[in-house]
Amino acid sequence: MTIPRRETIRRLSTILGWSIASIFVCAVAGWVLLGLQPKPLLVNQAGFSQAVYDRDGHLMRLTLSSDEKYRLWVPLSEIPPTMIEATLLQEDAWFRWHPGVNPVSILRAFRTTYLGGSRRVGGSTITMQLARQRFGIDSRTLRGKIQQIVRATELERFYSKDEILEAYLNVAPYGGNIEGVGAASLVYFHELPKQLSLAQALTLAVIPQSPSRRNPLRRSGHQALDTARLRIAALWARTHGSGLPTNDGNLVVHIFSRRELPYRAPHLVDRVLATSGSGHIMSTLDPADQSLLELQLRTFIERSHRLGIQNGSVILLDYRTMQVKGYVGSANYFENQIDGQVNGLLGRRSPGSALKPFIYALAIDQGLIHPRTMLKDTKLRIAAYNPENYDHDFMGPIDATDALVRSRNVPAIEVANMLRPPGLYGFLKKAGVRNLRDESFYGLALALGGAEVSMEELAGLYAMLANGGELRPLVFSSSPAPATINSVRLLSPEASYSVLEMLRENPRPSADFTSSQVPGISAIPWKTGTSFGLRDAWAVGIVGPYALGVWIGNFDGTPNANFIGREAAGPLFFQIVDALRARGPLREMIVHQHLNLKRIKVCALSGELPGPYCEHFKETLFIPGKSPITTCSIHRGVPIDNHTGLRACPRIINGVTIRTYEFWPSDLLKLFRSAGLARKMPPPLDSACRKFAASGMPPLISSPSRGITYSTAGGNGTEIPFAAVTDADSRVVYWFVDDQLVGTSLSGESFMWKARPGSFLVRAIDQQGRAVAEQLKVLAAVN
Repeated sequence: MTIPRRETIRRLSTILGWSIASIFVCAVAGWVLLGLQPKPLLVNQAGFSQAVYDRDGHLMRLTLSSDEKYRLWVPLSEIPPTMIEATLLQEDAWFRWHPGVNPVSILRAFRTTYLGGSRRVGGSTITMQLARQRFGIDSRTLRGKIQQIVRATELERFYSKDEILEAYLNVAPYGGNIEGVGAASLVYFHELPKQLSLAQALTLAVIPQSPSRRNPLRRSGHQALDTARLRIAALWARTHGSGLPTNDGNLVVHIFSRRELPYRAPHLVDRVLATSGSGHIMSTLDPADQSLLELQLRTFIERSHRLGIQNGSVILLDYRTMQVKGYVGSANYFENQIDGQVNGLLGRRSPGSALKPFIYALAIDQGLIHPRTMLKDTKLRIAAYNPENYDHDFMGPIDATDALVRSRNVPAIEVANMLRPPGLYGFLKKAGVRNLRDESFYGLALALGGAEVSMEELAGLYAMLANGGELRPLVFSSSPAPATINSVRLLSPEASYSVLEMLRENPRPSADFTSSQVPGISAIPWKTGTSFGLRDAWAVGIVGPYALGVWIGNFDGTPNANFIGREAAGPLFFQIVDALRARGPLREMIVHQHLNLKRIKVCALSGELPGPYCEHFKETLFIPGKSPITTCSIHRGVPIDNHTGLRACPRIINGVTIRTYEFWPSDLLKLFRSAGLARKMPPPLDSACRKFAASGMPPLISSPSRGITYSTAGGNGTEIPFAAVTDADSRVVYWFVDDQLVGTSLSGESFMWKARPGSFLVRAIDQQGRAVAEQLKVLAAVN
């Protein structure tokens, strides 16, 4: 017998009513039982993506979550009201009022799906959809649906409506492996959720209802997506009274593919991601500065390729805040031939002379020198160490500033040897330079770049000079907010400023342009470095408010004769300086007001306070109460007998004329002679004046070396050189071993003494009677 259609509908409605009633009975029972359970988590612990932005809010990279999804958490406060309203309009208009389950929606879904013969409608609320996703429920069965309802009411019990809505908008499916409105807005529109337009919000709102059919990245999903967008646009217009017209032209949006996601500043992003958690990370990177560095490095590499220069790294940071503004770890991140994915700014290499400014700064801080102190660039022997300059030549007397600017090795080692503990090694240790070996491993070679540092560390040390001797860590991100920064005092503000002033005298590497030729542009304090074996070229300095560091080399350590700091890294350094200046004036930030510094005149030759016989002067920075206070000892007034032309005896007044002469140590005199440079030397002392005590500098024994134990391992013929540095008025040195005269030598020359086992006292006496003594220990050869 055929049952009338009306009766069929009535019976089905009755069945549906009982089913819904049963569902709610089960839901209430489940709610009571689950009330005894602990508070459930609102979302799964699969993890979220990380989104890194530049300082202007432009996306640089969006990572995948641990389960290979683009899923980015966004607080509800940062999701625009239009996106929230559109989602509720599409998914759950009664969300704010129902207890997690809407019986009207379920009834309508049943009638539409099973009685009306239309498309399948689920009838799930937003809370139910969140419960299904959170607990992995298969809601296509009656049992699954009941479980979904129970879990939905459980979530409603523990969480507010805003918390549930926030969770849903962060895990809702938006096609493929894209979940949450945060990831969807970045992938599809390259916009933050708060920047979504109404058309973009309506587009996203319709996707979660059928994420596979309406996937914007699938061509087959375009028609279904367009149809759904037109439907919600019309509904939006009706509910809001006005607003978006329903014609398709006003709904046009440009949708990007996943392949078009930005991948900018990869080394900096890698650096940030390694130290930050999930979520939105606002870096300190300035996109304009980053583009400038990348362009200048790329252009320089292309132009220098014929020299074998294929790779480099550059860092730019604002030393006032220590925020990194530009960060290029290699010439090309995606080029395997140069190992482009290696971050050269983290690589640890020998910095060569780039460490020397800190030697001089420490010496200034300890009151050992000032910027114009005269140093000796001569052959030097410290214990068993014989340092040489890069050019294997010696310049003789040279002031500290010139020695630093010219990267002279011997004066730097001399100054480093003068430092009181903890010296340069303790300075680097306190600065946090990583992976330092024991101090004995480096010896005095540390002054020449024996310790390996990274460009990050080196740039931070130069920024420390600009910050008055205060070392602060580099800052890569402002979001999340960086932890409290603890600074470390490494140098005094006066020593830091003095060294920067010394470095300003370092000229540009090219003679065709100097800062002095451009009015209003101050000189740049900068320094270069060349590593052992010509493996790395460095250039670091202060440019306006920035610390700029440049490295040129190969990541595999392959040497190149062109990897010289001034010739390779220097030109790129100033290309970047000029490009920065071309954008606008760079305000000089380093000032010396309120510092305990004075500018004083010193003897231009000796660098000491002028004596009565100094004729030429130059200015230097001086720290009152700390800088060395000595009067010039090079220029001396000498009484000359008008009749004999010899040095007159002291206390003789009549028949003498006071004339100015230069009194140079014998080692410098020897260098002058070899270079063919004549010096105004004093004449010999009248032989009748021997009874008068001589003034001037006593000899200084340079060999045998203090602290060295010698051996007769060479046999009976083993000889030890005796050598001393003497004052300019001395011509001969007399050598005594335990009060016995063993020989003589001309000033600046050596006497070879035949060694024998034992402990001895070696004395050197010059012809003026000035003497010095050193202990000597000689061991017998072991058979």
